[in-house]
Amino acid sequence: MTAHFLANDTLFLRDVNLDDVNDRYYQWLNDPQVNQFLETRFVPQSKAQIAEFVQSKAGKSDEILLAICHKEQNLHIGNIKLGPINWIHRRAEISLFIGDKNFWGQGIAQQAIELVTQFAFKQLNLNKLMAGAYENNIASIKAFQRCGFIIEGKIADYALVNNQGVALIKLGITAQQQQEKIKAI
Repeated sequence: MTAHFLANDTLFLRDVNLDDVNDRYYQWLNDPQVNQFLETRFVPQSKAQIAEFVQSKAGKSDEILLAICHKEQNLHIGNIKLGPINWIHRRAEISLFIGDKNFWGQGIAQQAIELVTQFAFKQLNLNKLMAGAYENNIASIKAFQRCGFIIEGKIADYALVNNQGVALIKLGITAQQQQEKIKAI
């Protein structure tokens, strides 16, 4: 089993473990504001369900579940997942949430996406990363775009929210596009 650790000046990302399954994590997944764009919002989450999910990802090479932690406060504030990873085509999905609302609007998601993107391209040798967000999840879409992800498509009426169809915005970036972004800076 490989332990993962990624860091910048503000954050560190590490594997989510069973010690993280606590009251805070439980409250995040059951908070309608936090989970409004998560598929888990349809079923109340118990600590046992959360622990089962965390255990199901532990040690998997095709799904890497990382805790987003604020360095200064040494505080777990959300999660980011890379996967499923398709090793044949060298592509993966990225999904995340910031559970601690005290850290919303501070660029934390963007920083976590940047760390995972660099890891995926440089360490895992992936070629393509993708993400999806409901079209009304503006903050998430913008965080991915600031990291160089490009809107590649829109799937109309992908989900029903309050009995209204909501489109899914698909975003992506290749290793080459990320390299070009870095060179342009």
